[in-house]
Amino acid sequence: MVGNRTAEARRTRLRKPAPRRKAWRRIVRWTLVVVAVIVAIPLLVVPLYRVAAPVSTLMLWDRITGGEVDRRWVTLDEVSPTLVRAVVASEDNFFCRHHGVDWGEVREVLATGADRGASTIAMQTARNLFLWQGRSFVRKGLEVPIALYADLVLGKRRMMEIYLNIAEWGPGIFGIEAAAQHHFGVSAVALTPRQAVLLAITLPGPLSRDPAAPSASMERVAAIIADRVAAGPDVSCLGL
Repeated sequence: MVGNRTAEARRTRLRKPAPRRKAWRRIVRWTLVVVAVIVAIPLLVVPLYRVAAPVSTLMLWDRITGGEVDRRWVTLDEVSPTLVRAVVASEDNFFCRHHGVDWGEVREVLATGADRGASTIAMQTARNLFLWQGRSFVRKGLEVPIALYADLVLGKRRMMEIYLNIAEWGPGIFGIEAAAQHHFGVSAVALTPRQAVLLAITLPGPLSRDPAAPSASMERVAAIIADRVAAGPDVSCLGL
């Protein structure tokens, strides 16, 4: 009888999940819930952005923390076509040819380990609208489905319009109209070709690059992008 009780007690202990296993299950469960929420929000909100003027998570954070935010929404017709071409040439040369993710670029980065993010304009827009800044595989993994969905729902022209209006061009400077006014004292549609190129190459580092006072390295990059603009990047999907 005692032996049977001991064996039964041992089996009961084995059936009970260890505390550590319980903790991991809770972590996994809540992680899945968070991921589901992050994915669900864009599914519901992206269609609204076909007509509504969105704000980025960074803009919201700056406002919550008491920072100043300068953003003036403009349509794509109110932006210098040279600026649009320069942004495509600098940030996403195959913007009109892929569907939100440049898989060729992704494969090259994975194969070579190149120190670049392979982020398309759609992926950057997804990050700016719904995710957080900084590099991580988790964020990059979330960017991909959101970018594919946003590219499908919004279309190329609206995607570019949103991107140009939420991108950061300096501390508290969001959107191309605010950037053009702040850095050069002109509207976005009146930017000169040189000003357009300098603003375009500021996008990867808006807090450290000043388009109104470009460094020698910025001048070198600007010359490369100016040549690409002159060669004519594919912007046919934008009607330019």
